[in-house]
Amino acid sequence: MSDITPERIEQFFTRSNGDYVFARWGRPVAPVVFGVEEETLVIVKSAIEACVAIAGHRIEEMDPELGTNLMVFFLSDWAELLDVPHMGDLIPELESRVATLQERNAHQYRAFRFDDAGAIKACFSFVRMGGAMDEVPAEVIALSQAVQAMLLWSDKEFTQDSPLAQTVEGTVVRPDVANVLRAAYDPLLPDAARDAAHALRLYARVIAG
Repeated sequence: MSDITPERIEQFFTRSNGDYVFARWGRPVAPVVFGVEEETLVIVKSAIEACVAIAGHRIEEMDPELGTNLMVFFLSDWAELLDVPHMGDLIPELESRVATLQERNAHQYRAFRFDDAGAIKACFSFVRMGGAMDEVPAEVIALSQAVQAMLLWSDKEFTQDSPLAQTVEGTVVRPDVANVLRAAYDPLLPDAARDAAHALRLYARVIAG
């Protein structure tokens, strides 16, 4: 049981503009990974499976509408995105986005798509390797990306700290994050919410769990 508070749960989903915005997947996750060797591919898919299991959600080979809906890209330079066919269809204003990522020396970027009810229907996750990232174990990168793709966390969240923890068994999703992820997929809760009172409903399920 976590000592998490309702206020802390609200922070998880309060964006930098002050809006409370919660969204979870409204359909099974159908992942695909680009830019890695077979060994790393297994690690990334295992991490996604682990986070889907925590949530009590479902993973499938294909999405009937989109084919694959969780795309994870590994690259060495943001400029590579400009050469990927149809990437501009996935990421609006691609050139300016790439310029911003280069300017910030960013190592990761995620873009979500939502259905009419506000639920997540697709996530495009990008990881730029190189520099300090080359020293980070693949398991850590994969699990971090997976947990951040499962919910629309605040844009302020996990910028200064990791959603993961180190235990004697290895790298795991941080207990408080895992508890919120599990509670967020309670079937009695909505797929999307814009009212901060939703955080109280999450909190009730976290402490009950």
